[in-house]
Amino acid sequence: MTTILVDQDLCNRCGICSVVCPVAVVTPADENTLPAVNDAVAGICIRCGHCEVSCPTQALLLNDRPDEKVLLPGGAGTISSWDMASYLRKRRSVRHFTKDSVSKETILEILDIARYAPSGGNGQPVQWIVVHDPEKVKNIAGLTVAWMKTLQDTGHPMSGYIPTLLRAWDSGRDVICRGAPHLLFAHIPEGNPVASVDAIIALTHVDIAAPAFGIGTCWAGFVAMAAASSEPLRKEIGIPAGRKCAYAMMFGHPQYKIYGIPRRKPLEVTWQ
Repeated sequence: MTTILVDQDLCNRCGICSVVCPVAVVTPADENTLPAVNDAVAGICIRCGHCEVSCPTQALLLNDRPDEKVLLPGGAGTISSWDMASYLRKRRSVRHFTKDSVSKETILEILDIARYAPSGGNGQPVQWIVVHDPEKVKNIAGLTVAWMKTLQDTGHPMSGYIPTLLRAWDSGRDVICRGAPHLLFAHIPEGNPVASVDAIIALTHVDIAAPAFGIGTCWAGFVAMAAASSEPLRKEIGIPAGRKCAYAMMFGHPQYKIYGIPRRKPLEVTWQ
């Protein structure tokens, strides 16, 4: 299959497509030929789309689901540095949620944004499990507590925190999922050495995008740790065979609004 399709009437032979190709498989055009990917190196193409989206005349089309090409309207996605800084600085981990469910349509919109997170070699290894049923979230929290109990009086780094957490749980406080109505799991192939980083990047995209939809998030560290070693929890979550949980995130509608930006440690930078 031809890797790229080029409209000879639109191509101005600027050479940008070959320059931006991260694996250098696009041969530049000259007076007599158009940009191309030779069959001998076509297998190296990672389908990242840099060539297509960097073409100033829209002459080039990556031949990978070409009917799904989306043009970027002028000015789309433009945001001032002040707005970006304010948006990111006010982002908070949410630990108090309303009981209102987040619609599946909204969740899919957020996850669709996370599809565009970078991944090693454009491998896109991350898949998602959304626990939408609040009762199942409670079951997962309970199984996480059961896993914690096995860590008591062991050398596990969590061991010292377990008694306090268990007392809180036994008193009726959900210190595991914080009463969140939903959980999100990013799962990746076992044995992929870079997929865990890809998953964290994708989850960060979710974390950043969610507030724009009125959704609050919190990284579910206890659940993620338990999912890595508890087989009953793995089964409850429904992680497919051959894959593993990379991390988990709780989410829902925040109960409280944010009115300020908290302090942080001074910036420390070493220039080389």
